[in-house]
Amino acid sequence: MKLRIPFSLLLCTLLFVSCKQEKKEKEIIPEQPQAETTSKPPKKSLSPHTSAMAMIGDAHIHIDYSSPGVRNRMIFGGLLAYDQVWQAGAHMATWVETNKDLNIDGKELKAGKYGFFVIPNQEEWTIIFNTNWDQHGKDEYDETDNVLQFKVTPKISEEVQEHLEYKITKTSDTSGTMSLSWEKVVIEFPFEVN
Repeated sequence: MKLRIPFSLLLCTLLFVSCKQEKKEKEIIPEQPQAETTSKPPKKSLSPHTSAMAMIGDAHIHIDYSSPGVRNRMIFGGLLAYDQVWQAGAHMATWVETNKDLNIDGKELKAGKYGFFVIPNQEEWTIIFNTNWDQHGKDEYDETDNVLQFKVTPKISEEVQEHLEYKITKTSDTSGTMSLSWEKVVIEFPFEVN
């Protein structure tokens, strides 16, 4: 008497044996050693990119800059020579943007975006707003692009400000001050929203 095996049982048996064989082959393949991935923490910038912003009345004022550190250096009259244009930050030129016209030193600064430059000196600093706001350092600085320029007297602090810092401080609903402090120097000037 012939034994009849149903086709479906035969198919299941073949699949089972085939799967078992495939699993065995996978187990035999030696694992490839994985390359060690030692990720280094990202290098901290010596001059981190930062900003200062404020709302004075309807005016939104934004200062964008990179903030270098003192790092035991003589900054003004040392690293930064007196009587030379400085981009008032590190890397790209510092820029100031306002959505409203401002009155600074009795002159109008139209709403817009401006490169912010200074000329440091022991007695007085020259503050400059320049139409070319998108430049590396002062590489493309051209004084013919200046739209506002005036002088302020620096204040000397007893404490060292390690990283360059800008502040916009509201003094009333329509006025405020902008300031820059670094090392032992602080410069500050008032403005009004038109």
